[in-house]
Amino acid sequence: MEAVSTRARVYVACVTVAALFCLLPLPGIRTPWWVVALLAALYAGCERAARSRFVGISHPAGTFYPVLLAGAFLLPAPAAALVAVPGALLSHVGQRPVALRRIWRAAQLVLGVWAAARVHWMLGGRDAVVAGDVPYALGPAGAAVLAFCLVLALLDGGILAAAERVPVRRAWRGLVARSLAPIAVHGLAGLMMAVLWRSPYGPVAALLVLLPMCVSWWAFAQYHRERAAHQATIRALVQAVDIKDGYTRGHSERVGQASMMIARELGMDDERVEVLRFAGILHDVGKLGVPTRLLRKNGPLTPEERRVIELHPEYGHEMVRGIGFLGEARAAVLHHHERLDGSGYPYGLVGRQIPESARVVAVADAFDAMTSTRSYSRARPVAVALEELERCAGSHFDPVMVAALVEAVRRTGWHPAVTADDARTPRVPPPGAPVSSRPGAHR
Repeated sequence: MEAVSTRARVYVACVTVAALFCLLPLPGIRTPWWVVALLAALYAGCERAARSRFVGISHPAGTFYPVLLAGAFLLPAPAAALVAVPGALLSHVGQRPVALRRIWRAAQLVLGVWAAARVHWMLGGRDAVVAGDVPYALGPAGAAVLAFCLVLALLDGGILAAAERVPVRRAWRGLVARSLAPIAVHGLAGLMMAVLWRSPYGPVAALLVLLPMCVSWWAFAQYHRERAAHQATIRALVQAVDIKDGYTRGHSERVGQASMMIARELGMDDERVEVLRFAGILHDVGKLGVPTRLLRKNGPLTPEERRVIELHPEYGHEMVRGIGFLGEARAAVLHHHERLDGSGYPYGLVGRQIPESARVVAVADAFDAMTSTRSYSRARPVAVALEELERCAGSHFDPVMVAALVEAVRRTGWHPAVTADDARTPRVPPPGAPVSSRPGAHR
């Protein structure tokens, strides 16, 4: 079982208790229970279908929120909240602990649907649905969708702060903005379901509303499949580099991790964070064009050999420049060995001439190089490496990027994945062990 912090478990327990309080009035309410059962079965079936071979990838904005929101527009708040429970508890979970994640998902949806139903009821939306007055029903439905979105965002930000220790100032950043538009579309479909359900055509007509949603959802899943194929291509390139340069095995993934930490600390949006992770992972892909004997050479390089190795950023840029989805990561591959004072390569760029993505990767690359054991140097302790980066900030490295990495590592620690070279040599050298001759020395 993957470790879950105590405060994350406490947070989930508190949310679960709040969800149970929302369901407590169920025995005393009057509602058509067959509608609750039908909607709950429909939602649970949609959750299972989401992981079928036909689709295979779940929509990030929720599998079938139209069903849940239709319940919020048709039923009293406790009954509407109950619709989400079976599907959430039976849904497929890819990470452990499975039971805790299912309970969290169920509690989150119960609170979100309950809030949406309460807002809809208080604004008179149910009367508009029963009367089929769609224009009037749009206002209460919009408010209910907003309440649903806000509750989910509030709870998601809380779990980020509790489980992943994301700073409070960043935990909720962008959550509502990213989810409001897709949830609003789902809410409109849910409203159409509710209005048709109350019409003379009944539930069968209401279910037809889901057909266009299924088509758009399937198309979205194909996009994610294509994205997964891109990531598989990147992994293949990185594995080829690791095989060729065995002493730095795992280095690319660790640089990607450090680049992501810097980007998040700087408050970049999720899309840029992902691009910079790709930049870190691919920064050394040009080593595929460098002779293996030079990469694996023990001892210092001759000037001619160093000039050959210093061509690897240009080789890497040639390899990835046709991959459109990488965006600014391509510039990072080309310029990650540039230095602020112009002493870097391949073009000797100075200061802000160096692309921001390259300045991020340069710091991440140097940090991992100093904290990893190589054929030509022993690993430095993390604290020593951070001090060295701070000493070289302003000359070699961008001070903003260095400060971001220092803050991120000091707050969350540095937990790189264990790699093959870790098993061969100790990560931290004994006192007095020699280290590389210059800050961030790496090939």
